[in-house]
Amino acid sequence: MQDDDDPKGLIAEAYRIDGIAPGECRSIFLDWALSFDGDPAEAIPRLLAARPPHPMTEVLREALDGPRRSGRRGGRAGRRPPT
Repeated sequence: MQDDDDPKGLIAEAYRIDGIAPGECRSIFLDWALSFDGDPAEAIPRLLAARPPHPMTEVLREALDGPRRSGRRGGRAGRRPPT
């Protein structure tokens, strides 16, 4: 079955791999995100629907949270107050 949110079946396949590590899930997620033709922020909640506890579930949840900010900014941006 082909899913519009996972046309290559990458996310579904990750859930089928026994003992998959979070790093491998991140790699699969990156491949999915680079090849996905649409808004990942809209697709990820649908991909998470009714998913069991799994490293890929955690990666998808992290993706919804957005990138983490580091405490330090370099160059000119580090000397300016945040806007």
